[in-house]
Amino acid sequence: MEGTVSTQATNLFLLEDLEDVSRTGELPDSDRDALRAVADWIKTFVARPHKDLGRAGPVCPFVPGALERRTLWLAPELIADRSVPDVVELVGSYQRQFLDAQPTDGGDALYKSFVLVFADLPVERANELFDAVLEQLAVPSYAEDGFVMGGFHEGSEGTAIYNASFHPFTSPVPFLLVRQAVVGDWKFFLDDENWLNLWARRYGEYGAHALAEELRHLHWRA
Repeated sequence: MEGTVSTQATNLFLLEDLEDVSRTGELPDSDRDALRAVADWIKTFVARPHKDLGRAGPVCPFVPGALERRTLWLAPELIADRSVPDVVELVGSYQRQFLDAQPTDGGDALYKSFVLVFADLPVERANELFDAVLEQLAVPSYAEDGFVMGGFHEGSEGTAIYNASFHPFTSPVPFLLVRQAVVGDWKFFLDDENWLNLWARRYGEYGAHALAEELRHLHWRA
């Protein structure tokens, strides 16, 4: 099933839309260039394996599937002069669109992602702004609607799960990711008891079985 959203009536673009002048012709050059920079980074880095990742497979295992299903959308926004409450409200509006974007159920829905690209956001402000926005939105968005969110920018110090020396969140243009939660997210939450509790409440018995299946492939008895 292909994911669909009313992109003609919104600010959302599939990666292939960026080569379609009829879709991007009215965008300012700075927005179009920012979207293309992020799209190229996704295709050439995030969707591919990396020798420093610490495991096999692409940097993000879900991105190839999202690109194949056409369920990864980019949105350009200008926020440099906006307050934190304004940005929180903006992100909330995209979350509401996310809930309505097809597919809304089934396996393909797990591959939905929105990438909110902030072409005018200075890198030196990105970390502080993203932290402030996520402080207000991350927990309720996950608990109530199953969203996982994260900020990406050139100065990000976030590291890979399997290699603390590898920094996979250093995008060429600051952006905020909103994606569908999946049971495998426990790997990101393992060292944070509050988040792990949220995960456990969301997935319950299913999560326990998924975790057990992971452990069966590890030498945990040693």
